[in-house]
Amino acid sequence: MSGTGAGYVPRWLIVPAAAGLLFLLVPLTALVARVQWASLVADVTSPAALAALGLSLGTGGGATAVCAVVGIPLALVIARSSPRAAAVLRALVTVPLVLPPMVGGVALLYLFGRTGWLGGLGLPFTTAAVVLAQVFVALPFLVLAVEGALRSTGVEFERAAASLGASRATILRRVTLPLAAPGIVAGVVLCFARAIGEFGATALFAGNRPGVTQTMPLAIYTAFNGAGVSQGTAVALALLLLVTAIAVLLLVRGWRPTGTPV
Repeated sequence: MSGTGAGYVPRWLIVPAAAGLLFLLVPLTALVARVQWASLVADVTSPAALAALGLSLGTGGGATAVCAVVGIPLALVIARSSPRAAAVLRALVTVPLVLPPMVGGVALLYLFGRTGWLGGLGLPFTTAAVVLAQVFVALPFLVLAVEGALRSTGVEFERAAASLGASRATILRRVTLPLAAPGIVAGVVLCFARAIGEFGATALFAGNRPGVTQTMPLAIYTAFNGAGVSQGTAVALALLLLVTAIAVLLLVRGWRPTGTPV
């Protein structure tokens, strides 16, 4: 088996490769098969579902805005640092990606909890806590996507603009950010998708109060434990998250720079 520029793959590897693909796709197919299509609209528009959906979209949008404000500058600093400094900063940013989400929740609780360093703010188990948990887990997706786009553009155009007398702010606004726009869009979209799908850190740090901290993932979890929304509604919300994930992947691929894999 061969392809242009792809090298050669032994035919026998097709079997385990197909098994791996099926392992990923069959559970999702089983989920779609359980959707009650006749009552799908009613399930998604039930008061409990709308509350969870609205909270997820609102907090996810807020978390994405926060991530953009702090993440794009962080990505720029990493991309324009020396190789050693960039490697250290990139490793630090990646830590939340490999941490179990519950560990992130514990860390936030010890920072903002009643006896934490910033305990006086009263943030745990509030809607603001949902946003903070989402920022903690979603920020690396934006930073890494934007940093990769910034590194791929290089600094030649920035140097040319500087040689023509452009200020640092002008170079950032007129050269750096426009060149990195595809990566920024991809990072923002990935960040939003990760934020609305966050569960572990949110559950531990923000709790599971309907209308206050119960996002779509928490509503789904609660339904399968015999409380909150019905299981039909939970399946409908799960389908909505699945469709959102697919749409995000398609959008990211549409905005990615030519030749950059996703």
